[in-house]
Amino acid sequence: MTIELEDIGSNPAPRATIGEIIEARFSRRGTLLSALALAATGTDALAQGAPREGGPSTLTFPELRHQLAQTDAVAQGHKTHVVIRWGDPVLPDAPAFDPRNLTAAAQAMQFGYNNDFIAVLPPQRGAPIADRALLWANHEYTNTNLMFPGMGTNNQARARVTAGQAEAELMAHGGSIVEIERVDGNWRPAAAPRLNRRITGATPMTLSGPAAGHPRMRTSADAAGTRVLGMLNNCAGGTTPWGTVLTCEENFNNYFGGELSDTTQTESHRRYGIVATPGYGWYRHMARFDRAQEPNEANRFGWVVEIDPYDPTSTPIKRTALGRFKHEGATHAIAPDGRVVVYMGDDERFDYVYRFVTARPWDAQNPAANRDLLDEGTLSVAKFETDGSMRWLPLVHGQGPLTAANGFASQADVLIETRRASDLLQATPMDRPEDVETNPTTGVVYVMLTNNTSRTDARVDAANPRPANKHGHVLEIIPPGPDNRREHAADIMRWGLFLRAGKPGLDAGAEYHLATSSEGWLSCPDNCTFDSKGRIWIATDGAPGAAGVADGIYAADTTGPGRALTRLFYQAPTGAEVCGPLMLPDDSALFIAIQHPGEDSGSTFESPSTRWPDFVDGMPPRPSVVVITKTGGGAVGS
Repeated sequence: MTIELEDIGSNPAPRATIGEIIEARFSRRGTLLSALALAATGTDALAQGAPREGGPSTLTFPELRHQLAQTDAVAQGHKTHVVIRWGDPVLPDAPAFDPRNLTAAAQAMQFGYNNDFIAVLPPQRGAPIADRALLWANHEYTNTNLMFPGMGTNNQARARVTAGQAEAELMAHGGSIVEIERVDGNWRPAAAPRLNRRITGATPMTLSGPAAGHPRMRTSADAAGTRVLGMLNNCAGGTTPWGTVLTCEENFNNYFGGELSDTTQTESHRRYGIVATPGYGWYRHMARFDRAQEPNEANRFGWVVEIDPYDPTSTPIKRTALGRFKHEGATHAIAPDGRVVVYMGDDERFDYVYRFVTARPWDAQNPAANRDLLDEGTLSVAKFETDGSMRWLPLVHGQGPLTAANGFASQADVLIETRRASDLLQATPMDRPEDVETNPTTGVVYVMLTNNTSRTDARVDAANPRPANKHGHVLEIIPPGPDNRREHAADIMRWGLFLRAGKPGLDAGAEYHLATSSEGWLSCPDNCTFDSKGRIWIATDGAPGAAGVADGIYAADTTGPGRALTRLFYQAPTGAEVCGPLMLPDDSALFIAIQHPGEDSGSTFESPSTRWPDFVDGMPPRPSVVVITKTGGGAVGS
């Protein structure tokens, strides 16, 4: 996700931030074991000072040593296998990958660039995953300097991009659906696929929910404000109980430039970080990205998109009821009454954590009844308190300050300007909330807070405890109720900290299990997944710059004596981020996305910092989906 304008910090006046709240709540070492030490007694009271020492991890793999190298590495006893790479064919007529002759037409048929979120779904809706499955991968953004020869470094490349190159980049965005199969223990693209599909930055999509048709959603190409071309900067995501994919538009502000012709939207654009000179130069070649010509086009991005992977003819739908912000993740949990709860983060410094609760339960027996379930419900934003409680504040038009007097004439206005509405509700500004995932074993919700170097001593709070927080932390939200029936729709929950990242003894405030080794500490938590035992697998993004080590995967128990004893399992090649971790239900394979390999300062097409994964002269680094398995079979991590 390393783009120049991805994290400019546009919140104008953050209040008691999560760092201040954490500092007020946890004033001494050893108080982070927040959620589960007392859960075994049948309570949801948070542990204050529960011991972190006392037992080994249940993970038995030999721990990897930290590295920063041109290739990747995995713990002994495991192996990696590249499933699919940028430029590999997705559609039957896709041409062979030619990195010196990229075209929009070819990119629209090939696996796109910078794969992020991964979903691995059954081959048929409701069936188990055996030796065949559907792979979904987001294609978040493009590295112009590594895609095209003769462009120089990344900043130079984006300024020099031609109209044809911009079109090729647009088609490299979006997502891919690829049928995969397991052969001789390795996953690979399946022969004779029926469901393969490429979704790009130009694929027709429908806008649904309260904001659809609003005047600020209308353009010269779409007078009704209900149809939009493509999705952009899709980062993390999720799935639904009825088998669809939720993919999230994140740093959409990078694509829209020029002078804004509609000055009534100046503050709205500023709050989302949309500026005259963005990260990409597409606005110079494509009118819809030029704010002087199409001031409303940017409002049609920043949404959660629902896609049916089982119907290649279906139209993707942007679900506006889930709000508009720099979405990172849209993972679901089920409330005891059957309503679907979607947890989301807004990945920018001093922005917020969100939750959406459907208005009615999902119907497992009637899939058609779930078709538009995400169009009706309540979007809320999180406020964390120093006493360990947290409250979900509804973002509902007419309630509190969300009225016409403050510029919100309807629920559509609240959703188009979700950030400003959340500002008025005085939600807790966070340290870049990224993935928000529910542990299926315990029902506890984990929030990855990557970092925030802009936080000062005066702006720390209980839930964001460190100034100049360059390493991040992991926060837990504990809904009331027992593990298997957590009340995810409750308005009031409890919260605590799982770990504070950084190197113990070197980075102030770093805190894990006391038995964490010299290789087990991490920096910049980004995404996570859980195995069948409820253990967390954390992917990082930004460790090379923050800590001088490659980004990787770290695993830890979430309960018991080895809680928060993180162990290093995998590290990526130089310049790359690890994202989209996905463990199969039987723990037989861990899928990960390696995006932007070679994204180092000074790296170019001709002279990249790595040529991973091909290591062939003339071949640029290629973002790829990788699967990790146990050598000889068995559960990953054992």
